[in-house]
Amino acid sequence: MSEAGSGPRSRSQTFEYAGATVELVDAATVLAAARVNPVELLRRAQWPAPVQRVEMTVAGTDTAAGPVHVFTAAISTVADPLSKERIRALVLGSDPVGLLLAKRVEAGDPIATRIVDGVGTAAAAAYRKLGLDRGQPVAQREPGTLADAVVGLQASVTYDESGTVVRLRAEVPRDDVAPAHLQAFAGLTLQAVLELAGPESLTGRRYVLSRESLPTVPATTQTVTLDQVGGLADIVAELRQIAVSFRHPEAMARWGARRPQGILMYGPPGTGKTMLSRALANEIGADFREIRTPEILDKWLGGSERNIKQIFRDARRYRVPTLILFDEFDSIISYAGAGGDAASQAINAVAGIFKQEMNDLIEANPNVIVVATTNFPHRVDDSLIRSGRFDVKVSVPKPDDASRAEIFRKMIRGLIAAHEAPGFQMFDDDLDLAELARASHGMTGADIKEVLRRVQLAKAMQDARGGQVGPITQRELADSIAALRGPRPAA
Repeated sequence: MSEAGSGPRSRSQTFEYAGATVELVDAATVLAAARVNPVELLRRAQWPAPVQRVEMTVAGTDTAAGPVHVFTAAISTVADPLSKERIRALVLGSDPVGLLLAKRVEAGDPIATRIVDGVGTAAAAAYRKLGLDRGQPVAQREPGTLADAVVGLQASVTYDESGTVVRLRAEVPRDDVAPAHLQAFAGLTLQAVLELAGPESLTGRRYVLSRESLPTVPATTQTVTLDQVGGLADIVAELRQIAVSFRHPEAMARWGARRPQGILMYGPPGTGKTMLSRALANEIGADFREIRTPEILDKWLGGSERNIKQIFRDARRYRVPTLILFDEFDSIISYAGAGGDAASQAINAVAGIFKQEMNDLIEANPNVIVVATTNFPHRVDDSLIRSGRFDVKVSVPKPDDASRAEIFRKMIRGLIAAHEAPGFQMFDDDLDLAELARASHGMTGADIKEVLRRVQLAKAMQDARGGQVGPITQRELADSIAALRGPRPAA
């Protein structure tokens, strides 16, 4: 097995199995993270027929014998045909009407979304009734065991009643678990795939086991995931728990539990509140609907009240998971109860309607979760954000030194994954992220993104003029940080 990478680059181990190349990224980090939250691996991989998808997860749990790491895999011959994306593609098609509707849905048009999702619900029901959601059955076998003799790992093998899913499970005591166990379980999973697809089916294929879903194109605000958020580990962990509660309503119902209906995020500008909202929506697999001030506040008498009522009326009709973001919440509903002029009365009316609509939103439509963000929490009346309306309140602070180093690491790693290619190196190998973090004291994630943008632009312009261009260096990043700070005042 080979190991490579340092600094912002991933530490990866590569091994061969049955002709396939497997890259295991930051195995020690995966195992450490699994103590807190389940870690999903093997995302977006291509598999030989009849296998359509493989889900692999590492999680920590407590047993009577003590804490353990649990490795699980589900090998399926079902291509998840009833996902939201597949159903929408089925409904929209490629004709002119479908393309027009697709553009309207992408733009957030609630009427077009209701039309498509309504037809999609009927299509999904027909799909199931016709049996088109069933994959190719695997050979019926008795439950058994697969074992790796090198590390002594044993995985139980069971078969789903539908005959389309093979499941593997192995446990290792937490004090004994090591990256070798993760590699061994990956090998056992591929062995199970071979038994379904044939002995030569993996030859020439490549698989990456990674905690982070590194993009092949630069991550944007729209595509960001919680894995790509740096420096906010506690907040990310809390949002993951919320996503789990949203994705498993059956467990909530079994225990009579009520997941959070609303989340308030507050903190200085540029700390990532809107990005976290997007990442939560992507973690849930939810549509994202952003509400801004002009969509609510209206200069005409009664217009603002009608607008807020319509937003919640639409929210009650959504038939797919949807996250509604009220960005800059204080500018929409501010100082409720203050003042007696016409403007204050209009704000009070909007605030009153907002309270009423939030009281039973989760009961009216459990598919919806509301997030509000503000830079000025003191401007929002406490009654608007009390528990029952906004059950979770998250402070998003400016990052400290360790958090800024993590933000640099994740941003640079994403750029490397998206842009580096054979013959082209984007960043030096010997970047000192801790030093960059110290130099950027007081900066936010948005500031760090701007530091990188400026260096990238300078390199691109130098390249465009035909100059000799090397990788981005520590000195260039430090200079960009200094330039963003501006001249220091004279002593």
